[in-house]
Amino acid sequence: MVVDINYYKGKRVFITGHTGFKGSWLSKILINAGAEVTGYSLEQKKELNLFTIAGIEKGINSIVGDVRNLEYLQKMINETKPEFVFHLAAQPIVSDSYKEPVYTYETNVMGTVNILEAIRHCESVRSFLNVTTDKVYENKEWCWGYRENDRLSGFDPYSNSKSCSELVTQSYKQSFFGDTRVAISTARAGNVIGGGDFAKDRIIPDCVRAIMREESIVVRNPYSIRPYQHVLEPLFVYLLIAKKQQDNAKYAGCYNVGPDEQDWITTGELVSLFCENWDNGLCWEKHFKGGPHEANFLKLDCSKLKNTFGWKPHWNIKTAVKKTIEWTKCFLDNNDVDECMDRQIDEYFYLNKN
Repeated sequence: MVVDINYYKGKRVFITGHTGFKGSWLSKILINAGAEVTGYSLEQKKELNLFTIAGIEKGINSIVGDVRNLEYLQKMINETKPEFVFHLAAQPIVSDSYKEPVYTYETNVMGTVNILEAIRHCESVRSFLNVTTDKVYENKEWCWGYRENDRLSGFDPYSNSKSCSELVTQSYKQSFFGDTRVAISTARAGNVIGGGDFAKDRIIPDCVRAIMREESIVVRNPYSIRPYQHVLEPLFVYLLIAKKQQDNAKYAGCYNVGPDEQDWITTGELVSLFCENWDNGLCWEKHFKGGPHEANFLKLDCSKLKNTFGWKPHWNIKTAVKKTIEWTKCFLDNNDVDECMDRQIDEYFYLNKN
């Protein structure tokens, strides 16, 4: 099934967490489609970030705000009167969730409560999508993929808080949106890569930082297996779900979003693939310094998404790595990263038309 992004032309869209990695790419897609986009995020930090580098703020109504502030969030929702709301705001780093568990739960759980409470009192909203993570499941380290009806849990504060966010969404949906005035879904995506991700404690950004500093690439745990996909893959799905459920509430639900099985690879394999495609003799070394618990194996079953919408991934892991490197080299060479994003978006969505 195909979603033409031109469908969003003239539509009023509200994105929480719009200045993050995913949020920046989603904002860029919608700006290009001609949507009226409002973003709501914390003030940008001074370190490298895609939102600033690509000049995305020029095409968006960008609001500085905290999802923990219900009063202000509700005020902004009521003023902008969105039809579509994408909830991406989160404390997204597992290691930080061990350092700041209270902040993590406040943001990821109460932030979800607040955005749902805000749209409950806004008549314009027709479609809401809560973006969570593949880490919401009780991870038993088994070899088959988790399905949407498997038990939610989450070991670390980040994973557990996103599991709680799923439960909050389900409760609000049942308690306050039974009239289907607002179609509500959650999307549980696997690990994403792509140009412009500078987050700490993520493998590809760590590789890029090592290159920028002319240091060795260090991998803490090269044996953990994860579902890696290019950032445009789940974003396409988010736009698809939001549109389809707005057209027909029967499509509202929870969906896993991940790559095909051949793209479930170890961290070491991902870094090797990055080094091979970067060229210039790059290599990496293992250096485990210890740290908090991390799952060794995590896999999603995406058959529900495929069967419901006829969806399939379009960029495999090799292409995803090449596109990430293409953007990164464009950035490091001081070329037009905005144009590079436009080109990759056009290429990806063209593939989905064929």
